[in-house]
Amino acid sequence: MTDARLPIAPGTLTDERSDLGGELRTVGMVWERELIRFVRTRTRILSSFIQPILFLFVLGYGMSTLVGTTEGFTFKKFVFPGIVAMSVVMTAIFSAISIVWDREFGFLREMVVAPVSRASLVVGKTLGGASIATVQGSIMLVLAPLIGVHLTALLVLEVVGLELLMAVAMTTFGVFVASRIQRIEAFQVVMQLLLFPMLFLSGALFPLKGLPAWLAVITRINPLTYAVDPFRRVVFAVQHVPPAAAARFSTGVTLFGYSLPISAEIGVVCAFAALFLTLAVAGFGKPE
Repeated sequence: MTDARLPIAPGTLTDERSDLGGELRTVGMVWERELIRFVRTRTRILSSFIQPILFLFVLGYGMSTLVGTTEGFTFKKFVFPGIVAMSVVMTAIFSAISIVWDREFGFLREMVVAPVSRASLVVGKTLGGASIATVQGSIMLVLAPLIGVHLTALLVLEVVGLELLMAVAMTTFGVFVASRIQRIEAFQVVMQLLLFPMLFLSGALFPLKGLPAWLAVITRINPLTYAVDPFRRVVFAVQHVPPAAAARFSTGVTLFGYSLPISAEIGVVCAFAALFLTLAVAGFGKPE
């Protein structure tokens, strides 16, 4: 009688499925580890909420006294989408600090020498950081009624989708930077030097219309600009924005006199995420 349990030849379909299953399990384990690490770090959870709230209420109310109200539309309503985007970006990009931490304590070396692809490690890290950042940004939506921003079920779904895309893009960027830094202190300094200019020049805190030419050029080459603007556009689409307020607090990114549609802006963010995902995988591939 012939034994049906024949050995699996390498390169067969079953062998490929087994390899794929192993890579997916690796992605899932790294993703779960990032979530557990975040939940256990209460100070990180607290700080990730306090800073956006301070920006929203202190900056929002403080600037409202200077900017004033335009036909009932306040500066707080304009800045709300930008503050939520800032919450997502800051949480996503600083989630990559775990890579530097793992490198200092030797755990990263163990992960790299494991019989799994570096891509699965990077994808797991990215999904973990992006998941945390998306949840953080979504929780910030609870503050919307306090400043008069109207939410609908469809709007929430659109916002969560854009938050996830933004979080993936910025997490891959953070992972890329972290893969080339040896110490936590250096990562924090480098990310602050990169992050805050990117945030302030993204249109999160002020309209992009009417800027000086040199400043307008910088905002157009900032990839975060194309992540923040779709977020604000979908939020404004369901608000009552008077014509005068729409002209003053305009949305949209203009390149060479052409106003980009949301689909083009999303395409830029996707390209940015794909680029730095590739670079991050290459960075993980280098010996420690």
